[in-house]
Amino acid sequence: MAERGALRLVRELSGYGLASVLALGTDVGLLAVLVSRAHLHYLLAATISFVSGGILLYVLSVTLVFRVRRFTNRTLELSYFVALGTIGLAVNAVVIYVAVEMARVHFMVGKMLAAGCTFAANFLLRRQLLFTRASQSSQS
Repeated sequence: MAERGALRLVRELSGYGLASVLALGTDVGLLAVLVSRAHLHYLLAATISFVSGGILLYVLSVTLVFRVRRFTNRTLELSYFVALGTIGLAVNAVVIYVAVEMARVHFMVGKMLAAGCTFAANFLLRRQLLFTRASQSSQS
């Protein structure tokens, strides 16, 4: 039984990793366009692009990655997904700000650092709080 849980964890982590790469591609591509073409401030652009990537990640997560879902109400599930994503959004903004304003690196370097900082936390939070049965949350 524990082996089945470990296999599920590896499958979900791999799937979430792939979905996150696709969402990150959307996020980074939109960020670049919003800053270079639309001339938005990098933090506003980073917020818009992060949310866009997050929407794609939600769709991929519920259709391809996670088979077990805690909530039957999809609106409630999406609300929690977004709420948890705000933690990632805050980390994203802080890391990019610190990288650009204090470390004086390009905003895209800051974005890559931010992506690394948010991936693990978002996977663990979302998996434990949204995509496990309530009785499994302490076991998985």
